Amino acid sequence: MERSFTHEIESLKLGEGGTFHGEGILAVTKALLQSGVSYVGGYQGAPVSHLLDVMVQAREYMDELGVHVEACTNEASAAAMLGASIAYPMRGAVTWKSIVGTNVASDALSYLSTAGVIGGALIVVGEDYGEGASVALERTHAFALKSSMWMLDPRPNLPTIVHMVEKGFELSESSNSPVMMELRIRACHVRGRFATSPNRAPTVSTRNQLAAPAAFLYDRLSHPPATFRQEKLKVGVRKPAALRFIAEHRLNETFSGDEHSVGIIVQGGLYNNLTRALQILGLSDAFGACRLPILALNVVYPLVPEEISAFCMGKKAVLVVEEGQPEFIEQDIATLLRRAAEQPGLRELAQTKLHGKDLLAMTGEYTAEVIVRALSRLIAQHASHIDTAGGDGWLQSTGAAREQAAALLGSPLPPRPPGFCTGCPERPVFSALKLAARDVGLPHISGDIGCHAFATFEPFSMGNSILGYGMSLASSAGVSPVMARRPLAIMGDGGFWHNGLLSGVASNLLNKGDAVLVVMKNGYASATGTQELISTPSHSARDATHGKSAVHADRTIENTLRGLGVKWLRTVDNYRVADVTQTLREAITTKEPGLKVIIAEGECQLERQRRLRPQTAQQLDAGERTVRTRYGVDEDTCTGDHSCIRLSGCPTLTIKDNPDPLRRDPVATVIDGCVGCGLCGENAHAAVLCPSFYRAEVIQNPSRWDRFMHRVRGAVTGGVAP
Repeated sequence: MERSFTHEIESLKLGEGGTFHGEGILAVTKALLQSGVSYVGGYQGAPVSHLLDVMVQAREYMDELGVHVEACTNEASAAAMLGASIAYPMRGAVTWKSIVGTNVASDALSYLSTAGVIGGALIVVGEDYGEGASVALERTHAFALKSSMWMLDPRPNLPTIVHMVEKGFELSESSNSPVMMELRIRACHVRGRFATSPNRAPTVSTRNQLAAPAAFLYDRLSHPPATFRQEKLKVGVRKPAALRFIAEHRLNETFSGDEHSVGIIVQGGLYNNLTRALQILGLSDAFGACRLPILALNVVYPLVPEEISAFCMGKKAVLVVEEGQPEFIEQDIATLLRRAAEQPGLRELAQTKLHGKDLLAMTGEYTAEVIVRALSRLIAQHASHIDTAGGDGWLQSTGAAREQAAALLGSPLPPRPPGFCTGCPERPVFSALKLAARDVGLPHISGDIGCHAFATFEPFSMGNSILGYGMSLASSAGVSPVMARRPLAIMGDGGFWHNGLLSGVASNLLNKGDAVLVVMKNGYASATGTQELISTPSHSARDATHGKSAVHADRTIENTLRGLGVKWLRTVDNYRVADVTQTLREAITTKEPGLKVIIAEGECQLERQRRLRPQTAQQLDAGERTVRTRYGVDEDTCTGDHSCIRLSGCPTLTIKDNPDPLRRDPVATVIDGCVGCGLCGENAHAAVLCPSFYRAEVIQNPSRWDRFMHRVRGAVTGGVAP
C-alpha cells in the first residue's frame, strides 16, 4: 500500500477516556467502529482512500470485532453492499470519491433509497470540488435531492465529524433512509483530536451470524407495484421523520453574535473558511467567537423550515454561503422563507433580504478571499455601521502582492501541471507511440482516468477524450466507423477491472469492433494510492523476476481476454521502447480485423522503490554487495538538439550549460533522482539518436573481484587516454 497505518490501527482500538489524534478521514473510521458498524465497503479515491486502506490493513482487528471489510471492484458494487441494511438490522457504511464514484453507484443508490432501510446505511463521499479537484466539478447534492437521501456536511473539526457519523446512523434508522456524508479535501485532512468511546461489537456480525434469512416481504423490494407505495413513504413518512430527528437532536448549530441586523447560513464544511474570513474582517477571533450570527448546516438536506425561519426572523439580510452550482440550498431557503412569510406571525420574514450567488462567485472554491469580498459587500449594503477597513486593507495588500510578484517575474508564473513519476513505466509507452506515429501517423486516442492521463500534458500532448474510469475503449466505438486510421484506446489495469472489461472489451467484441486497446499493467490501482487488484502479482513473483516488472509472472488479464475471445493479443515490456514501437505499428496497420490488445507491463515505480529500498538498506547494514544503476550523458558527444528530452519528459533528464566554450547550445544531463529505469538510453536507441547516453553501475560494499576489476579498468583507460 502507499503507506503503513500501524500507528493509526492502534488508535482505532482506543476506548473510554482515550484521545484520538489524527486526520478527519481516520476519525470517521474510528467513529464507524464506535457506532457498531457491521460491514464496510468502498472503492478508493482521494480524499477518502485512507478510510478503506486502514480498515483493510486492520483486518485482524476487524475480525475480532466481527466487522466485515470489503475492498470493492468499483463504486456500484460498494453501493450494492448496502442492500444488507434493507432486510436486516445491520449498520453498514461505504465510501468512494465523488462525483465520479457517485455516478458509477447511482443505479444501486436509486433502488436503495426507494426500498428504504431498517439498519443504518451511511455513504461517506469525498467531495472533490475546487481548485485542487481531479474530476469534473459537480456536486453530490444533486443525487441526494433526486433520490431523497439525507445529506450531512459536518463542520471540519474532529468532534463534530465523529458526532455526525454516529448521529448519521441514528438518522438513517429513525427515517428508514440511507444517509450521505460529504467530506471535502480539507475536512478529510484536517488534523485534531477527540475523546474516544469504546468500539461497539455489531449486533449482527461475522462473529454473531443470523440463524436464518429474513422472511420474504415484497414491500422491501424495489419493484413495481411496491415502488409506488415506497415513493409515497419517502415524502409522507420518511422525510417528516428525518426532519423531526434533525430538529430534536440539534444536528445543525447556531452561533449567536451581538450584531443582529445580518446573518450567515453556511454549509458545515465551509465553516472554517468562513470564520477565517470573518477574522480577517475583524469580526471573529481565532477561536470562532463571531459578532455575526451563523447557522452552520451540518445537515444540508433536508432543511428544517422552523430552523431557517427562526434564524432569519428580525434580520435585514442573510447571506447563504453555498459552494458550487446550482444553488440548491439557496433556492430551498428562498422557497421556505416565501412560504413561511405567508403564515400569521411570520410575515416579517418577507422583509428579510436573501443573498447568495449575487454576492459570491457562481462557481469555484470559496476560499477566505472570496468570502471576504462577499461579506464586505453584504455589510456595506445592510450594516454599514460595521467597520470592515481591516478586511479591505487585507484585500488590497493581497492584490498588491500579486502585482509585485508579476512585475518581478516579468510575466505570470508558468503553469506547472502534474506529470509521470520518475521512472514511471507508462512514460516509455507514450515515447514509443510518438515514434510509431512518425511512420503510421497519430491515431485518434481515447484517454482514460488514471496515471496515463498525464500524457495529455507536454511533451506528449496525446488524448482526444476522457469520459470515465475504464471507458476509453467504449468511447472510441463512435469514432472507429468513421475514421480511416484505426483508433487507439488506453486504460490502466485498475480501469480494466473497474469498468473497462464489460463496458469496453465485451461491448467491442459483441459489436465486432476494430480498434486497438493498450492496457497499462503496472500491477496496482496506482492513481488512487497503489491499492492491490485481482491481477496484482505477489511479491514472491516479482522477486523471482529479479525486481523487474514481473513480466509473465501473472497472467490474469491475458487469460480473461482470451476467455472472452480476443485473438490478437501481445504482451510487451514497457521499457523496451523499440519492441513497444514495433508492436504499436503492427496493431495500427495490420489487416487482421477485430480488437487488438497490447498489454504494456511494467511495475509501478513507486511500489518498486518502496519494495526495494528496505531490502537494499538491509543488505547494506549487513555489509553485503549492492549494485545501483545510473544513467548519464557524455557531454562531448551530446549535440544539444534535445530530441531525447522531447521523447521522454523525464524530470531527471534536463539541460545544463555546455562545458565547451566554443559551443553555445546547452547539453542534456541526468540529475540526481534518476532511478535507473533506462528509458533515456532506450529512446536514444529506438529513435536512432546520438550515442551520448551511458550506463553506469554504482557498487556499494564491493567484493575483492570488483576492486581488482576497477584497478584493471582504470589502468586500461588511463593508458589509452590522450
